[in-house]
Amino acid sequence: MTATDEARPTRLLLGIETSCDETAAAVVEDGVRVRSSVVATQHELHEEYGGVVPEIASRAHLERILPVVRRAIADAGIRLEDLDAVAVGHRPGLIGALLVGTSAAKGLALALDIPLVGVDHVHAHLVAGMLEREPPALPALGLVASGGHSSIYLVEDPIHPRLLGRTIDDAIGEAFDKVAAMLDLGHPGGPAVERLAESGDPTAFTLPVANLGRESLDFSFSGLKTAVLYAARGQPGRTPPVLDDRRRADLAASFQAAAIKALRRNLRRAFDAHPGIRSLLVGGGVTANAAIRAMLEAECADRGVECRLPPLEWCIDNAAMIAALGDRRLAAGERDELELAPAATTRSETGSA
Repeated sequence: MTATDEARPTRLLLGIETSCDETAAAVVEDGVRVRSSVVATQHELHEEYGGVVPEIASRAHLERILPVVRRAIADAGIRLEDLDAVAVGHRPGLIGALLVGTSAAKGLALALDIPLVGVDHVHAHLVAGMLEREPPALPALGLVASGGHSSIYLVEDPIHPRLLGRTIDDAIGEAFDKVAAMLDLGHPGGPAVERLAESGDPTAFTLPVANLGRESLDFSFSGLKTAVLYAARGQPGRTPPVLDDRRRADLAASFQAAAIKALRRNLRRAFDAHPGIRSLLVGGGVTANAAIRAMLEAECADRGVECRLPPLEWCIDNAAMIAALGDRRLAAGERDELELAPAATTRSETGSA
């Protein structure tokens, strides 16, 4: 064995992520150390439509996937031949967008004769807080709050998290985006609502927080969204209110407070139902919200459990988390065939990775 072989890391995985409107690639060493992480966003392409247009997203992925992968390899200081496996987010997401990533990953795996590892995008968010850090204490609760998902998990093994609750209608991030549209704040809406809420009164409007049962850990944000619509634009058949800057700010702050209340209540129920929990794993773009992060840290501090909040760069969709979960699957002896198919929905009910 040469000195170069001895110095070589145990595993180098390339992660590929194209589930929505970010084209991402990353190289992760041993499932923890991020050697490179490249994300190409498409906000400028979708801004005029007020949301992600699937066809536009797919075309943009096609244009960007190879340059993004090449840059990730170059930034990591390696060659393609140094890779030990390719991990790809193959569910859930926009089918056309997923097809671009899975096709690229299959081509690389075939050409390099290395394993292909499919990864559930939502589950990958739960390991984002494990990057560049020691493993968390388990069992843990997991919270994914994003544009497409609002889910709570029991995590005894990051490869097979068990779903405890999820949204039955809108995801929290979708609600933020829709409220931003109602308040004429543009796209992406989440950061715009957060900024405006800083100057508003969170008690100005009494907005509903859906209760789906005393023990339910499911979420519902459609009623909250509708209440904001009526407060902003008025109810049918009635004179609409004047939507001035003050009302906009107060509505943004009141909406954000109600959304946080929904997250807090279900997290408390989950903690109470699972008294042995030792940490909270958090992921998803909505968890970049400063007020939500403060609430999560406070709840964990009150219970003496570790709060694993990822850095802001790994809250959004990224490929480092895909590679990290892929590494765990590979280490457990799991891999996929080239027939791996993308899917629009997650399979959290089965506990599959």
